[in-house]
Amino acid sequence: MDITVAEALVRCLEQEKVEIVFGYPGGAILPVYDALNHTSIRHILVRHEQGAAHAADGYARVTGKVGVCMATSGPGATNLVTGIANAYMDSIPMIIITGQVATSQVGTDAFQEVDITGITLPITKHNFLVKDPAKLPVIVKKAFLIAATGRPGPVLIDLPKDIAQARIKFKYPKTVELTGYKPTYRGHPSMVQQAAGLIMSSERPVIYAGGGVRISNAAPELLQLAETISAPVTHTLMGLGCFPGNHPLFLGMLGLHGTRYANQAVTECDCLIAVGARFDDRVVTKVSGFAPSAKIIHIDIDPAEIGKNVRINLPIVGDVKNVLGAILPLLKKKENGAWVARVQQLKKDYALRYDRGGMLKPQYVLEKLNEFKDDDAIVVTDVGQHQMWAALYMRFKEPRSFLSSGGLGAMGFCLPAAVGAKLGAPHRTVIVVIGDGGIQMTMQELGTAAEQKLPLKIFVLNNQRLGMVRQLQEFYCEKRYFGVDFQFNLDFTALGRLYGMEGYTVETEEQLLEILPRVLTSPEGVIVNCIVDPEENVYPMVLNGSPINEAID
Repeated sequence: MDITVAEALVRCLEQEKVEIVFGYPGGAILPVYDALNHTSIRHILVRHEQGAAHAADGYARVTGKVGVCMATSGPGATNLVTGIANAYMDSIPMIIITGQVATSQVGTDAFQEVDITGITLPITKHNFLVKDPAKLPVIVKKAFLIAATGRPGPVLIDLPKDIAQARIKFKYPKTVELTGYKPTYRGHPSMVQQAAGLIMSSERPVIYAGGGVRISNAAPELLQLAETISAPVTHTLMGLGCFPGNHPLFLGMLGLHGTRYANQAVTECDCLIAVGARFDDRVVTKVSGFAPSAKIIHIDIDPAEIGKNVRINLPIVGDVKNVLGAILPLLKKKENGAWVARVQQLKKDYALRYDRGGMLKPQYVLEKLNEFKDDDAIVVTDVGQHQMWAALYMRFKEPRSFLSSGGLGAMGFCLPAAVGAKLGAPHRTVIVVIGDGGIQMTMQELGTAAEQKLPLKIFVLNNQRLGMVRQLQEFYCEKRYFGVDFQFNLDFTALGRLYGMEGYTVETEEQLLEILPRVLTSPEGVIVNCIVDPEENVYPMVLNGSPINEAID
């Protein structure tokens, strides 16, 4: 029996075991929405298409599954672009389905027509414009394979309306072949042997772990490696949670706003083992001053990242879990007593610090939030000062517990991503840490959270300005502040109440301590408006042109 291509698309999603689709309807995507009306797949109606992309992203980060979002043509599709770019930069598996004008109208500047495949070509792992109705099932199978394998990423399927309404005989392929697409999952045996030898001969090893550890579910192997060779572990922003934050070998985040002890340990190490990380500019800062005494082993599934930003002594292309699994049996227990003692001293000498005098400090808010939260709570941050403070002052014991926009640094990510995270992990507490700037970018998704009855715990670090931009102007514009102060700011407590949430405003440490237990155990959604010191800066901070070991604090 023939079915429409739109109905076939929904069946394809069912075959891929998709449980949730985040989207916003419109004319060109209408056939797909009509087909969704007859399926068990849950559709989450967001309040803005950008929210659909970020929510699918958050869902994917927490579950490890492919996130799915959809929108109509034209502005619906272009509103997804920021979320697509964000997923691309952070290697998040995602399928994006966009409606398109009829094929007879493509290229005519028809109503709500844009070339979304052309627009997204640089920010997708691959994309498809469906031209032949019969090929839709194969395209969907290929899209999911590409999105979820190798280095994950977003894949877009653009579906013209007349194609969606065409009828085909449905058959979903069990497998598909992708010419030239063969990700390497196993490290080269010779390179694995050399890596083991280099590690065993080192006296001052450091492990530098990135988001690839989370993607490959390699946290157990990372822990075993660190404990076997007594190597301290530092992280990228994306790697936080992949190594227990309460472990003696934990060094915290590396780089521009990393801990001074992590930066100094990398500067002094003789062997840097980079695991699923890409040596981005926020970590390296000044290439010539980065790990100057170290032999660098780089393990990554994406060969394009090997040697792209820094010199590499030993490259290993492969899945992190597989490569570490091959290296571990070749290693013997090492104590590295003098090095471990040196690193512990660095942690004492360069411990994080801030002045608690005056107004409520954002660092204090996050320290106490860390103390009161459950070990399995998920923390989602937006972008800015609060993001860095959360990375520095909060601790995570499990992967997929800390969600943040890394490579793109997209303000507005947090709230819709938290919606996706809570839907992906309904039994875990989801804590939102956000600035007063970021929340106003996508605060309409409070409506989505309310409609889905999601009890998010939202902490707004409200300094009535764009804090990170103000900090940059302090250092690089000789304190010529411009365009960073909110002359009018919302009462975020009242905003929360409009959406049926409990609301609190705190201005002192005592007020915060009083409400924290109640907030985190409430069955309802809660928004806490934290009035914090507007002059507070994020430290440590590496200034432009300086190596990571010359941070100021």
